[in-house]
Amino acid sequence: MTTGKIIIINGASSSGKSSIVKALQELIPEPFLDAGIDKFIWMLPTRYLDRPLWDDVMGLATQAGQTGHRLMSGMHQAIAALARAGNNVIADHVLVEPTWVQECTDLFANLPAYLIGVRCPLSILEDREKSRSNRTLGQARAQFALVHAHGLYDLEVDTSLSSPHDCAWQILQRMNDPALPSAFKNLQHLR
Repeated sequence: MTTGKIIIINGASSSGKSSIVKALQELIPEPFLDAGIDKFIWMLPTRYLDRPLWDDVMGLATQAGQTGHRLMSGMHQAIAALARAGNNVIADHVLVEPTWVQECTDLFANLPAYLIGVRCPLSILEDREKSRSNRTLGQARAQFALVHAHGLYDLEVDTSLSSPHDCAWQILQRMNDPALPSAFKNLQHLR
């Protein structure tokens, strides 16, 4: 059985990750499963989405509690299992915890897994955050310095300069490049 491809889309809250995932699903000819962070968070009982229980999940979305760490570990392992079963997977993520980067590196370094950085200036992130009714104000600022701290990507896109469709097209072009994805493998060698 052929291993499926993985695309991890990493960026701060309101950076445009979900829109890029949707655009990729439309552009890529073969099916890619959306197994991103929000899909897993919404598996929780509703009571966990409000304080005080939310603090045990993601707090201010910069540091997870025990429930959040277990949930993200399950997400990472599920993504790897889906790919090993031959499924292609796209997952938007907010890699604010170094242990999440480490776990993804351990699980994905030997799989065809792309790590894509989604950048956007903080002022635009905050404007987007204010205009969305489903975001906690301050998340983008809190995540901004943390989400790209690991520093390595197979490709970076900027949603202040390109539409979600154009970002998805850039990612597709990178996937069509004969050079294999290397960010997770390089992160593994840095440890």
